[in-house]
Amino acid sequence: MAAAHVASYVANAPHQAANVRRMGFGDEDTVGGPSRRLVDAIVAYGDVDALHARVREHFAAGADHVCVQVLGTEPGALPLPEWRALAPALTE
Repeated sequence: MAAAHVASYVANAPHQAANVRRMGFGDEDTVGGPSRRLVDAIVAYGDVDALHARVREHFAAGADHVCVQVLGTEPGALPLPEWRALAPALTE
């Protein structure tokens, strides 16, 4: 799911492809689908604690805000169960 999501950004949004190149990713990471290295750099996944830790890493690195885009398990549906599970950890 994460690889398909990243692939759509890299393939259909030239500015996103340019962004990942500026971050040091090359053709081996973008052509023919995103590499695992690219997906792991962009997408946080795992349980609530793992996701919370990943968001904290951004703040520790100097971010003053972090945008979280939740990929739900039901195509086309709002990811309400996932939002509800994450909200307490991300709004502390």
